[in-house]
Amino acid sequence: MSKAIVLVSGGLDSLVSAAVAARDSEELNFLHISYGQRTQKKELASFEAICQHYHPKRAEVINWDWLSRIGGSSLTDFEQEIPAQDPTGEVPSTYVPFRNANLLCAAVSWAEVLGANSIYIGAVEEDSSGYPDCREVFFRAFEKVVETGTKNLVPIRIVTPVLHLSKAEIVKLGMELGAPFEHSWSCYVSNEEACGECESCRLRLKAFTQAGHSDPIKYRNK
Repeated sequence: MSKAIVLVSGGLDSLVSAAVAARDSEELNFLHISYGQRTQKKELASFEAICQHYHPKRAEVINWDWLSRIGGSSLTDFEQEIPAQDPTGEVPSTYVPFRNANLLCAAVSWAEVLGANSIYIGAVEEDSSGYPDCREVFFRAFEKVVETGTKNLVPIRIVTPVLHLSKAEIVKLGMELGAPFEHSWSCYVSNEEACGECESCRLRLKAFTQAGHSDPIKYRNK
């Protein structure tokens, strides 16, 4: 039996990854982690709505506010300004240090308990902000860590179904799979109405336009 754990942030990429997992897996288990990010309230509400849509066997929420306490990211440090666009070409301030490794560690622990053989994560390398923990080489290396650091009774794969897709391609795939985009959230700034100005909102709006679809969520500015 194929058992999947899906890391569901509530964002567009994780939603479409959940849709792929729902198509390809016999059992779904959803995991959401709040780490003190600015929009954690809205992201949690999105996660709950996505759970209502897909009805996973189990859904768990972890609260890790220590990632916000150590700082290092404009997503968790409210004294830093979130840039509308990163002009330097370097890793942007919205990068949360080694976040994906932390998320995967939690998912792997749960996978060992459940006997799950796959962990889905909605990372994007090709059309993302250049985060170092969103690269193919990182995920393949992490699989080696899992292989050597677990009992490995059930080999665990790290599945990255949207890793090499553009944002527009992700929207198209989600549409084909009937993903409920109205329940997803991408804004880095607001818990109420998407700002339409932060880099994440801009990438999302551009993706829907290029894909030829209308984004079902509301924006303060477009």
